[in-house]
Amino acid sequence: MHTSPSLSTTPSLRSLSPAAQATPVVVSPVLVLGTRLHHLTWERTLDCMHAWTAAREARVIVACNVHSLVTARLHPSFRKAIHNADLATADGAPVAWMMRKLGCAGQARISGPDLMWRYFEQAAQRGESIFLYGSDEHTQALLVERIEKTFPGLRVAGRYCPPFRELTAEEDEAAVRMINASGAQTVWVSLGCPKQENWMTQHRERIQAVQIGVGAAFAYHAGTVKRAPQWMQDSGLEWLHRLVSEPGRLWKRYLVTNTLFIWWAAGQLVRSRLA
Repeated sequence: MHTSPSLSTTPSLRSLSPAAQATPVVVSPVLVLGTRLHHLTWERTLDCMHAWTAAREARVIVACNVHSLVTARLHPSFRKAIHNADLATADGAPVAWMMRKLGCAGQARISGPDLMWRYFEQAAQRGESIFLYGSDEHTQALLVERIEKTFPGLRVAGRYCPPFRELTAEEDEAAVRMINASGAQTVWVSLGCPKQENWMTQHRERIQAVQIGVGAAFAYHAGTVKRAPQWMQDSGLEWLHRLVSEPGRLWKRYLVTNTLFIWWAAGQLVRSRLA
């Protein structure tokens, strides 16, 4: 596997706190279509998150699927946002498959929706608090209801549905104050790609918590959008389920992004074999 010598072998460009250093997390970065992702197991991902929340650190975690990688390839500013994240996971079976082909043995698919629910299960046992940022009022209300029923030990410290426009400086500052005043240890951001990754990057020095971008996770877990069956998720066909569900909105995105991903991924694999 060809890896740029400039890549860090730690989960972040920043030094880890003593709590995070004590966590048995070993993550190796790998470039997929030019974007840095981390070789992670579920256990290591969750352990790292726990260490950072226990230390009250400001961190950013992104989950990258095919759409994310193609967007990053086309827009260097978005790629920089992913590179600045403390952890970048393989969200999507094709991405995990590509990483395994590049030498990341056993790379798991760690999607935003799955990470959210798995972390909630552990966080509930520790009595942690969370903040929900994104989506709409109806979806958030249903999501909170389900969280309270499923994870009674988990406290929803606050939630905010930003308007579908850019916030004013005053609105943004008020939202940051609300998040920090809530005492939440994790902030779950559901704004969609690339908005959520850019938002977390812009706020990483202002929000005193671990931020995790989870895409459509709020809608999935609230039940307002039906997720693909498990077999489709496992076989890399979740995109097809979404396309069939919303063809008018998504056909162009998937036609373009999937085609570009296949073409660029094939080229990278050929080059890695010849290197």
